[in-house]
Amino acid sequence: MDDSPRYMISVAAELVGMHPQTLRIYEQKGLVNPKRTAGNTRLYSDADLERLRAVQRLTTDLGLNLAGVELVLRMEDQLRRMHTRMERIERQMREEIEKVHKHYRRDLVLWQPGETRPARRA
Repeated sequence: MDDSPRYMISVAAELVGMHPQTLRIYEQKGLVNPKRTAGNTRLYSDADLERLRAVQRLTTDLGLNLAGVELVLRMEDQLRRMHTRMERIERQMREEIEKVHKHYRRDLVLWQPGETRPARRA
């Protein structure tokens, strides 16, 4: 999802089918955080628009109030962060396991029945 600010509030409101005042209210409630230009003009990114659509689905389809929407969005954000962290931890674990496997493969010794000393593997 592109996080580059590009849409002024009137364009963003039209793209998501909301009134610009609704976008201002959602910003005030902390549900969306558009970037600001030096002249303090709000600029919404594609990620902001997707978040606004999510707010719209939660309020319209599920009937949640804004407090409920805030809670759901916060939990989704936390879940996304945890998922990213788990992926990083799993990748690190796979790398460590591979290191251990390489070490064991190097130290493997073949044993032949009847031998008093195991033969070293080449």
